[in-house]
Amino acid sequence: MKKLTSIIVLVGIISLILVGCAGGDSTGDGPYAGVEIKFADAGWDSIRFHNAVAGTIAQELWGYSWSEVSGSTPVTHQGIISGEIDAHMEVWTDNIPPYEEDLAAGKLHELSTNFDDNFQGVYVPRYVIEGDEERGIEASAPDLQYIWELKDHPDVFPDDENPGMGRMYGAIPGWEVDQILHNKFMHYGLDENFNYFRPGSDAALATAITSAYERGEPIAAYYWEPTWLLGMYDMVLLDDEPHNPDNYLEGASALPAVNVTIAVSNNFEEQGNEEFIAFLSNYETSSALTSEGLAHMQETGADYVETAKWFLSEHSELLDQWLESEDAQAMKDFLNK
Repeated sequence: MKKLTSIIVLVGIISLILVGCAGGDSTGDGPYAGVEIKFADAGWDSIRFHNAVAGTIAQELWGYSWSEVSGSTPVTHQGIISGEIDAHMEVWTDNIPPYEEDLAAGKLHELSTNFDDNFQGVYVPRYVIEGDEERGIEASAPDLQYIWELKDHPDVFPDDENPGMGRMYGAIPGWEVDQILHNKFMHYGLDENFNYFRPGSDAALATAITSAYERGEPIAAYYWEPTWLLGMYDMVLLDDEPHNPDNYLEGASALPAVNVTIAVSNNFEEQGNEEFIAFLSNYETSSALTSEGLAHMQETGADYVETAKWFLSEHSELLDQWLESEDAQAMKDFLNK
């Protein structure tokens, strides 16, 4: 999952070879009918969501078919350079050590920033701070703003296995961010009256948060954006010291966000594809928008293409930002059928 910034090494090697996956078959007669776009699938939900959004538009407006090519972050990066992959909708640039050097050497084309507000850290439900009148929940820590202020509220976030102590949920053992979070936990003195709890998996962490939220109970836990969980639940990221690249690894400042870009291969650019490239050059979303799409998929069980169509219907203003007016209207007409 791309939740890792330069500090998280969760993505890992998913595959040592590139494997083609099904995308969308063209049924139109546009100028690129019969031409296939191969999107990178680096192994997480949000990239597949953006592939479906871009692929749906490419298919409907210009007649492309599209597919996904699976691989790890380094493998899909090499796929763009070699031309085995045409388009990458989520290049987590800080996670690819040679990215800037390869870009400067002209080995690929960066077209735009998809989003750069992918925050991560310790979150609490909003009702902990503000209450929730509709659910009958009173604010239990209305003065809570900064992560170090957790130690003022061990009674709000109790560790049921250690009476008198609070509990903060950290990251998964083996993730680099886990060590950084534990450093932060110690740096701010939370160990005085809190326990740092490591869930056994990302699924266990999500379950802990969703279970607490559904019961209206307080929880303080690590999480990241964009994700379906933060699209579905109203959570507040606790403030930290401003990010400082010189000390964040020691836990003394906020974790960094990453510039997540969109890139195409040189081969794809050289073969024309001007309209599609112009569209991707205008493509910009946010972590909140991406999380919204993922939450819809989680709630409804819709697949990626169905979710992409729903998303474009809900946010038709994006079509006006991304496309020429005539193409934007054509997509709106298609979505309204």
